[in-house]
Amino acid sequence: NIGKGLVRGMGLRKGALASSIAHDAHNIIVLGVEDRDIARAVIQVNKMGGGLVVVADGEVKEALQLPIGGLMSDRPLEEVSAATKRLNEAAHALGAKVADPFMAMSFLALPVVPKLKLTDRGLVDVERFAFVDLFADREQ
Repeated sequence: NIGKGLVRGMGLRKGALASSIAHDAHNIIVLGVEDRDIARAVIQVNKMGGGLVVVADGEVKEALQLPIGGLMSDRPLEEVSAATKRLNEAAHALGAKVADPFMAMSFLALPVVPKLKLTDRGLVDVERFAFVDLFADREQ
């Protein structure tokens, strides 16, 4: 299943961010501006067996492999911390406005906290316990 939605407030002007940390199901979640970068980001996360990635102009700008269930690294703390800092800096260079874009992204898919969340089955209005069509003028 592939859920699709529109995200407002992230601030990306180009590129894409993808992650295998997407609470609670930990499917790949991706935000992006250009289709080519979105596809490249998802492919890269898949190739790494999980992780975080920033893509722009069809190229991987930064990446952190998370080989343990797509959630954890087997690398030393200092290495992971430095990579996380580079990922956030790369995301900010693409226009991301939030302090930690990957953390914010991970909670977009958590369907137990209000309001509207993105799941692999589609958009969910958490307060009404109902799926919502991406376009308001159509009923689901």
